[in-house]
Amino acid sequence: MTSLAPDLAGSGTPPDGPAVPGGPADAAEPLESVETAELLGHAPRERRRPALSPSRANDFMQCPLLFRFRVIDKLPEPPSSAAARGTLVHSVLERLYDAPLGERTLAAAQAMLPGEWERLQEAEPRYAELFAGGAGADGGVQAWLDGAGNLLGTYFTLEDPNRLEPAEREMFVETQLEDGPLLRGIVDRLDVAPTGAVRVVDYKTGKSPRPQYQGSALFQMRFYGLVLWRERGEIPKMLQLVYLGDGQVLRAEPQEADLLAVEEQVRTLWSTITQAARTGQWTPRRTPLCGWCAHQAVCPQFGGTPPEIPEGAVELALGIAPEAVAS
Repeated sequence: MTSLAPDLAGSGTPPDGPAVPGGPADAAEPLESVETAELLGHAPRERRRPALSPSRANDFMQCPLLFRFRVIDKLPEPPSSAAARGTLVHSVLERLYDAPLGERTLAAAQAMLPGEWERLQEAEPRYAELFAGGAGADGGVQAWLDGAGNLLGTYFTLEDPNRLEPAEREMFVETQLEDGPLLRGIVDRLDVAPTGAVRVVDYKTGKSPRPQYQGSALFQMRFYGLVLWRERGEIPKMLQLVYLGDGQVLRAEPQEADLLAVEEQVRTLWSTITQAARTGQWTPRRTPLCGWCAHQAVCPQFGGTPPEIPEGAVELALGIAPEAVAS
């Protein structure tokens, strides 16, 4: 475990990111870090106890019906080239640290892209659909891989991986809140200084949000800070989001009051989720983000009808039994 890296470059005001939080730039990230970790072989695939992750919490805050579609109905969503590229870049950045110091170069990272892409397609066959058939399919794949290579290039302008020896990579974390939900997630990287100070690092392959839209990003990082604090008994020194889409870095040094506020927010959110699960009232919420939703065809906001929830699906997904409906 080596010392924390020096401050990353780019402390100025971020340029405009997505027009709305969670817009196209956010779509460049895998939908669920725990599921991505399973795909990459970092987390067990056996059935897990119901829990709340930061991405699913954000889903509910965005639209309760979207949360239902993803968590309970588990409706399929078409593969996204942006999300797949996010998974690919995360995989390369993790494996890059397997190389000895001095050999963690941009050229080495970019050379890993084709092999990692093949491995991801084997683990998730739907990825192969992204460039299946059509004129210029091979060229499309190469241009897409070049785009991933550019993101790696941005990473190397922000950090020198030869000066780092992460304590953990793709670390599965979870904690049970007393009288509350089980929380879980995946931390991209954990750095630990000789003094014991901890830095939590998360890579984002989209662009940084505008300042007025940073709340969702900070919630995710403070969520991880809360989980680590409850599990390890120590508040992380720094929470850091590295945006490879525009080379910006969002940092926060959490205080106990910040993490207690997030814990209260999570408890309130879980109470609302519990109420929705018991009553079956998964109210859709129309926002500018609806333009990127894959489920408009079954959303009442767009004239659709949600499917019937499979019997037992709510309790299986959330550990909450719906109330009996009076006949």
